[in-house]
Amino acid sequence: MVINIPSQVNRAIEILQSGGHSAYVVGGAVRDVLMGQSAHDWDITTSALPKEMLELFSNFKTIETGIKHGTVTVIIDGMSLEITTFRIEQGYSDNRHPDKVDFTNRVEDDLSRRDFTVNAIAYSPKYGFADPFGGQKDIERKIIRCVGDPDKRFGEDALRILRALRFSSVLGFEIDIETSESIHRNFHLLGNISVERIFVELSKLICGKDAGRILREYEDVIFYILPELAPMKNCTQNHERHIFDVWGHTVSAVENIAPISDLRLAMLFHDSGKPHCKTTDKNGIDHFYSHGKISKKIVFDALTRLKTSSKIRQHVCDLVEHHDFLPDKISKKTYKKYISLLGLDTVKELFEVRKADVLAQNPKYHTESLHENEIGIKILSEIENEDACFKISDLAIGGRELESLGFSPSPEMGRILNTLLEEVMEEKLENKKDALLTRALQLK
Repeated sequence: MVINIPSQVNRAIEILQSGGHSAYVVGGAVRDVLMGQSAHDWDITTSALPKEMLELFSNFKTIETGIKHGTVTVIIDGMSLEITTFRIEQGYSDNRHPDKVDFTNRVEDDLSRRDFTVNAIAYSPKYGFADPFGGQKDIERKIIRCVGDPDKRFGEDALRILRALRFSSVLGFEIDIETSESIHRNFHLLGNISVERIFVELSKLICGKDAGRILREYEDVIFYILPELAPMKNCTQNHERHIFDVWGHTVSAVENIAPISDLRLAMLFHDSGKPHCKTTDKNGIDHFYSHGKISKKIVFDALTRLKTSSKIRQHVCDLVEHHDFLPDKISKKTYKKYISLLGLDTVKELFEVRKADVLAQNPKYHTESLHENEIGIKILSEIENEDACFKISDLAIGGRELESLGFSPSPEMGRILNTLLEEVMEEKLENKKDALLTRALQLK
């Protein structure tokens, strides 16, 4: 098989070969091409030492990205290429980074330090494939397998545990038995990994096509990095609308929503408060009053610990807090308040959240509940078509018009504008300039 390499990548390889060095494309790009997918990040590995690379590419812009560890970035015709010397790594005292790096002139040595066989394939237009660990066969078999001893690989870099789960989820590959057993033995090593890196891998994992399978088969790993979710396991829901325990329902809900990180995070946490507010009535029926608010507090604390952006945190919290709304019971006036509070896009997403929630419940009630959703969507559509007013900037007047009436910029002005907005949303007042100015003077 011949891999079509971008001209910039091919030129870099030819320059390295002209200096008497071997050079290969390696890693994810090779894997993706072998899977019939488009490759984006083309990394090159070579026998050339960093100093030799800088000399060979002296006519190009170079960045000494990680020259201590053998990596130089070269810009060729607008494409940024990372070129790294064949290397051997030793000692991983922090379970993440090598304590020592030695350069070598054998591509096989370099491939032996990589995480999984599917990522340990190199290709050269001149020499063909270097695949000493059977990565191509594992791609055909759809298997994620560590290069060599999995305990050693995960001990070197514990983040590889989540990378294995992420690749399995995203690619739809099974995890090799020895690799899987090692994950279950070693997941505690993730305690040495930065929460930022954990969140990046988690976000990709839960958006994979096989996310549900991974959440079920590796719940011990998930509960280790997200201990807030563990109480959902075996928390029964003795209620006619439910057929799973809270964790089983949660995993199904994750599977039933679009693979967008914020939406899947919301489904992962939407019922996390249930174990903390569960009550059982005299008929043996379970209830979970106010679980939305409790779940919001749980997800807020979890995402704060994982150091997510405030934007992500607020968005997910909004979806979790309001996930249990009753779309067919809400009036136009209340929908407008929702839109003012959360924004139109988030309110639309709440319907997707509720749909995923419903589809993870007793199928007996799917038709009824989805019909309720459609009623709410219709009401929201009517509001959109009315070009309704939801925020102060939608008002026909603003601070400038109030100043012309003698108002000065102050908390009072803000209070009056908020009152005008509320009365317009409640349809007590027309959103017209004269009507708003008259009412503003009354409020003053």
